[in-house]
Amino acid sequence: QVRFVESGGGLVQPGASLNLSCAASGATLDYYAIGWFRQAPGKEREFVSTITRGGGTTYYADSVKGRFTISRDNAKNTVYLQMNNLKPEDTAVYYCASGKAATVLSSFDSWGQGTQVTVSS
Repeated sequence: QVRFVESGGGLVQPGASLNLSCAASGATLDYYAIGWFRQAPGKEREFVSTITRGGGTTYYADSVKGRFTISRDNAKNTVYLQMNNLKPEDTAVYYCASGKAATVLSSFDSWGQGTQVTVSS
């Protein structure tokens, strides 16, 4: 079973950028769609972005479209989330997970421990 370790979070001011990484072990990422999800305090975990197994197609939540970019390097078994123009409402713990298909959010599991992103002035 694939296991993930997320990193790259931190405390930043509004308008700043962060690049999150999700390093996988235990399996080759080529077989999986990969997604980023986030959970803010007191809220349910929500979809942020997913990417197909080959990386050719990406999907984004409306709230992050145009600001976030998901990418993957299967040779490094790593997935990234470049986050630009961060807003206070982006504050959350960010998780990556593997899934059977990028459009089937219910198929995502094997959650990592998450990385905290805090956007505050």
